[in-house]
Amino acid sequence: MIKVSVMYPNTQGVSFDHEYYRDKHMPLVKSRMGGALRYYTVDKCLAGGAGDSPAFVAMAHLFCDSVDAFQAGFGPHAESIMGDVPNYTNSTPVIVISDVVVGKP
Repeated sequence: MIKVSVMYPNTQGVSFDHEYYRDKHMPLVKSRMGGALRYYTVDKCLAGGAGDSPAFVAMAHLFCDSVDAFQAGFGPHAESIMGDVPNYTNSTPVIVISDVVVGKP
């Protein structure tokens, strides 16, 4: 299983509508990707490790069977998914794809 982490940097002047992201954007991603997206999580970042401002304002983690499955599910809908980004943030996301080597249900 792979995890696609989409992380939004907490930079000066960043705006982020957490409710829109949770209630509209991520359900849009799930509906477009269908079975290619097994499940996802959404994080609202609260603090950094020393209690200071967090490096990111929000994150989402998309879990798929493989990179190929992710690309097959996301690719055909990339334009509509990415076109929704201005509706909730002015931040440019950082994306990391990783292999999940340990997971607990």
